[in-house]
Amino acid sequence: MRNKFLGVLAGALALSACGSDVPEGGIDADRLINAAQDTANWITYGRDYAEQRYSPLDQVNLETVSDLGLAWYADLDTSRGQEATPLVMDGKLYVTTAWSKVKAYNAATGEPLWEYDPEVPGETAVKACCDVVNRGLAAWGDRLYLGTLDGRLIALDRDTGEEVWSEVTVDQSKAYTITGAPRVINGKVLIGNGGAEYGVRGYISAYDADDGEMLWRFYTVPGSPEEAETESEAMAAARETWNGEWWKLGGGGTVWDAMAYDPELDLLYIGVGNGSPWNQAYRSPGGGDNLYLSSIVALRPETGEYVWHYQSTPGETWDFTATQHIMLADIEIDGTERQVLMQAPKNGFFYVIDRATGELISADNYVPVNWATGIDVETGRPIEVPEARFDKTGVPFVSTPGAGGGHNWHPMAFHPGEGLVYIPAIEAAFPYFPEENWQADPARGFNVGVDQSAGAMPADNAVREGAAAATKGSLIAWDPVTQTERWRVQYPGPWNGGVLATGGGIVFQGTAGGYFNAYNAADGSQVWSFAAQTGVVAPAMTYTVDGEQYVAVLAGWGGIWALAPGGILNETSGPVPNISRLLVFKLGGTAELPPAPELARRPLDPPPFRGNVNDLAQATYDYGRYCGGCHGDAAIGSTVLPDLRRSAVLDNSNTWQQIVHDGALSFNGMVGFSDSLSAERIEGIRQYVIFRANQDKELGGIGAQGG
Repeated sequence: MRNKFLGVLAGALALSACGSDVPEGGIDADRLINAAQDTANWITYGRDYAEQRYSPLDQVNLETVSDLGLAWYADLDTSRGQEATPLVMDGKLYVTTAWSKVKAYNAATGEPLWEYDPEVPGETAVKACCDVVNRGLAAWGDRLYLGTLDGRLIALDRDTGEEVWSEVTVDQSKAYTITGAPRVINGKVLIGNGGAEYGVRGYISAYDADDGEMLWRFYTVPGSPEEAETESEAMAAARETWNGEWWKLGGGGTVWDAMAYDPELDLLYIGVGNGSPWNQAYRSPGGGDNLYLSSIVALRPETGEYVWHYQSTPGETWDFTATQHIMLADIEIDGTERQVLMQAPKNGFFYVIDRATGELISADNYVPVNWATGIDVETGRPIEVPEARFDKTGVPFVSTPGAGGGHNWHPMAFHPGEGLVYIPAIEAAFPYFPEENWQADPARGFNVGVDQSAGAMPADNAVREGAAAATKGSLIAWDPVTQTERWRVQYPGPWNGGVLATGGGIVFQGTAGGYFNAYNAADGSQVWSFAAQTGVVAPAMTYTVDGEQYVAVLAGWGGIWALAPGGILNETSGPVPNISRLLVFKLGGTAELPPAPELARRPLDPPPFRGNVNDLAQATYDYGRYCGGCHGDAAIGSTVLPDLRRSAVLDNSNTWQQIVHDGALSFNGMVGFSDSLSAERIEGIRQYVIFRANQDKELGGIGAQGG
């Protein structure tokens, strides 16, 4: 197997390994097309348009990695999940943080250069299903481009951090968010959005890098019948695969993360998300494939014109997005070199696809799968297990993988020398309980058509411990030609970091348990480790300054797993605090972190339960739909946001109402729910949390520790 750089154009820049011939100043089409050869810099999200996250740099290698030490670090001012990949250009490092902030540093010394705060309103947090994260920037000319949580696309001057222009890309009255990194192709800034869990319609847009003018928009699902007369052939074909009045519920299909580009074929590839609501029985009664949900779609970047699509989960009903990392490579299969696209989406199968035509070459499961028995290579469709269709049977189904996926947003990496793709994998089930008489709530709460409370973890330590033990994470080295696992590193829990592969024979990955590790790319043996003091979910990157190699990674525990099920299921590896930092390493680095602070949490000492046990059913439902996504399954909170069982206001009904009903803390993301819940139901939630807190105090065990 071999990998060659994609689409090298005649007359392209000749870039040396140390980057001394790289022109200073603006980023143009040539530099982006040739980014894989520019080892000094990291100028686009996945290092190159192919999104391989492989760097040929080899100063840090299997022989020298033991000398890797901390060169410098920078504490951040946002104590939430940190998921970004830094960019490095001409000795300067640029990175986004939670709440869509941007910071610039001297890449060799860590000297702060400038910072930018788009001042995202705190109440935007309730629109984000999965923490107030941001994954990075794009570069073009002398500017940087940022998508903000509240749906703006902003151009910044790269030297000063000053805002050049800002455009609102979404209807801000709806629950749209942006967490993904933009990409730039030939002066067009491409950006999608999120919000399918709350009832929006997905799309990707292109904006002029010079002035922010919108140039085209591609919707991923059809709109109302009134739009049918003016829609494209691709959207007309999609309309035939839907039923009912899906447009009133949004439809979903948000393009919230993955993109890749092949300059030779001039094709932009986008990953499309889940349906809105998840439960297809409500979204599209009577079924249908529901294009282009859970699909990879190839577009012309100049116009947004549809070229082809491949749908990995037709008629999806499990939140099986195809927004996971899309990677391009040229590999030899059956004696023939093929131009392929590779993806490990949520549904648990690894796909190798012809990127020129969308033809499925092969697919196999990379984690245990029980919702399907395989992929029919002739049709490209999954061979579903009938019981998995809870939306049709009306019977609950516990799916593996679950809504978190066998692989989530965390980037993979490809090592051309080894011919391996490294997947940050998750093994976790999810109980899908169809919700009878479900009604959408356009104001607040998850709008998924699945009862979020029915599958909540019971107050039984044996059950909790069993679920925690069965929920795992791993780094899997996957051979895309043979569709087999070469090796794996097993972790006690999921939600471990994105991956970087290097020419030094090393794979770097952070862990949920608080370490940043280096592994031998050939066999997975651990060759180095650094105690990061917090969970590391972001991917690492590497660059050089004056010929010296650096490795950088953002640290900071967060994201949906930390907020929702993490309070229960990550206790097996020990709860970790959020300490948000940028960590930068080099050979011989001697910097040291300050001593790790003790994880201090309020004791579990709730007031007595004075509610009516018979009223807990409604309160349990309300908590699951409106609170659990941020404050944890079964009210067992994380270390990132308040654990409500330990809340100082739990015994004060008036203060509780001021916060939860009136929105007294809207400025920091805790909005009021008066549009959706009466004061009586909000009091019911308080009583439910008190009830749960007393259960856990009495039982002890997982989730009840005080620190």
